[in-house]
Amino acid sequence: MKERSSGRMRAPRSFLAVATAGIMALALTACGGTTKDSANSGGGAGAASTASANPNAPLKEGIKLAFLPKQINNPYLTLVDKAGISAAGEYKGEAKEVGPSDASASSQVSYINTLVQQRQDAILISANDPNAVCGPLQQARQRGIKVVSYDSDTAPECRDVFINQAASEEIGRSQVKLLAELMDGEGEFAVLSATANATNQNTWIKYMQEELKKPEYAKMKLVKIAYGDDDDQKSFQQTQGLLQAYPNLKGIIAPTTVGIAAAARYISGSQYKGKVVVTGLGTPNQMRQFVKDGTVEKFQLWNPNDLGYLASYAAAALVSGQITGKQGEVLKAGRLGERTVGANGEIVLGPPFTFEASNIDQFDF
Repeated sequence: MKERSSGRMRAPRSFLAVATAGIMALALTACGGTTKDSANSGGGAGAASTASANPNAPLKEGIKLAFLPKQINNPYLTLVDKAGISAAGEYKGEAKEVGPSDASASSQVSYINTLVQQRQDAILISANDPNAVCGPLQQARQRGIKVVSYDSDTAPECRDVFINQAASEEIGRSQVKLLAELMDGEGEFAVLSATANATNQNTWIKYMQEELKKPEYAKMKLVKIAYGDDDDQKSFQQTQGLLQAYPNLKGIIAPTTVGIAAAARYISGSQYKGKVVVTGLGTPNQMRQFVKDGTVEKFQLWNPNDLGYLASYAAAALVSGQITGKQGEVLKAGRLGERTVGANGEIVLGPPFTFEASNIDQFDF
């Protein structure tokens, strides 16, 4: 089993300024979304728990948490998990990261089973597939283990709460709006996604397609949704294939940090630089060189440090009984302040933020 634990990570040097200005509300969270937007009055816990929350209960000490990302070598999720591990130190908890090296649908199952055997107090998961992990997660919950999904949701009945980096609809629609701005509202474009079953990616793409139905996008055409499986080389090759298959392609949206970097790297060294727009979701450090060399004009994200921090505090609050995942409950999240649990047990970090040449050097993550 691959396992990583760490201490505190250095926060972005501009965090305080950004937080004070309120530019990013909860700032940049990177690759996640929710599958459900239904008005479910209860949280994800559903019938699994009928206990009432005690918002004044203190956070328990010695809580054992485990972060289970889609894949352990994903740079974005590494940032998220390290921040969550560091946050656990604030409430005297113990946290670690474990996970597979591939992002296949079933790759996380054995890790969940092991964490149950280890008697973790909470499992925090970015799901490769919303349903493939449900069986073992439900077994974990039956044993009293709290389950928090983050970045990419499970089916709601398989977890207690979902920490969403930004509202899924807002992410999907904002990606199309940004691309339309960069493409002057016309031309063919493609989406370079992660895996075909990724909950967040598919939800964002659904809202992209809905946004495209508006009359202002009548001259824009989505010609292909390609999948790079959150693998750098495959995403690079998919970008090459898209440009060969669609000679009139004018833009690529890659709503995944691995995909946008791979697409930008290919475009930057090709004849398409300056002709094909690349945008999507990426981290500033990852995308800085491509912004500086003119390959990418604008892209979006949120703060992965804040996403991991919020998820960590949500897990601690669940274990301590401060919240149960019911709609309307208030989560006290350390330096991030309070967040209200929404429908289906969803807790939203904040809106996406747009990075460009004028502001990218203000961030370091």
